[in-house]
Amino acid sequence: MFVDRARIKAKAGDGGHGIIAFRREKYVPRGGPSGGDGGKGGDIWAVADEKLMTLRDFRYQRYYEAPRGEHGEGSRRSGRGGEDLELLVPVGTAVLDASTGDLIADLVRPGQRALLAKGGRGGRGNARFATPVDRAPRRAEDGRPGEQREVLLELKLLADVGLVGLPNAGKSSLLASMSRANPKIADYPFTTTQPNLGFVDLGTSVPPFVVADIPGLIEGAHRGLGLGHEFLRHIERTKVLVFLVDGCSPSEGGPLADLHTVRREVRLYGTGLAERPALVAINKIDLPEARRQAERLVAALAQEGQEAYAISAVSGEGVQDLAARLAELVAGAREGSIPVQGEIGGR
Repeated sequence: MFVDRARIKAKAGDGGHGIIAFRREKYVPRGGPSGGDGGKGGDIWAVADEKLMTLRDFRYQRYYEAPRGEHGEGSRRSGRGGEDLELLVPVGTAVLDASTGDLIADLVRPGQRALLAKGGRGGRGNARFATPVDRAPRRAEDGRPGEQREVLLELKLLADVGLVGLPNAGKSSLLASMSRANPKIADYPFTTTQPNLGFVDLGTSVPPFVVADIPGLIEGAHRGLGLGHEFLRHIERTKVLVFLVDGCSPSEGGPLADLHTVRREVRLYGTGLAERPALVAINKIDLPEARRQAERLVAALAQEGQEAYAISAVSGEGVQDLAARLAELVAGAREGSIPVQGEIGGR
């Protein structure tokens, strides 16, 4: 099951208590204070793991608590600190504060860490309070409680190219044609109900790239209709977009109207998606009517300075040219990428 959103509670460990104790030595009737400090409570961290692809585990367990610190002991022995608790999440997971919506961390690299809740400080034992005036203090501190926070985990796929289109435009077929992916394909709308990833290697000097097949959008997706927000956020990280339209679209206005609809939804969703490099692909040219529509649309878009390709995901016609152009655009976008910090929220 693909789960890309989860809400959890994280409770860091409480600090151990400091204690009141005194030395008991032979021939020393009044030994000095020897109470040790309590140990620090364990922190809770989110850690990006490249082996994970879903947040499914967080659907079944939603409360996490780190161990508390041990209490201090006599002879000035400090209590052992509670062990940190690491929650493994997929690479590409954004961590947000559930109450404010503020971004805590964006984990986009394997091993990247984010502090969710900090363990409480251990209390001081009475040995810490000895002074020349009060050589036998009878006071110690309790440990501080660990932080508690409710967080929202949102998985956004890490892909170079996002395939965007209305239902039944042929996104899954195109992904399968370009890559090694094997998504579910059928001739009815909404076959794809979760994002799929495909790895495209053209075997040339251009590096391979990853393509995401996003479930079909509908008009109003930017407002969340048809799970629009759930799907659109998966293309937020993509470097290049492909607007895929059905060359035999039954909608009023045909493929051009479909293209306008998809572009409008992406633009209104925001997050800078409308400024990404984008190509248009008119699919299903293995059908005569679609081929005629594609030829007219490619010519019309070219006059507007827009790059478009006529393809057939079924026969493979035009797919290689589209993939080669995408590889060039991805390579160019990678050169201008911003380095990612390795650690968020230090200890």
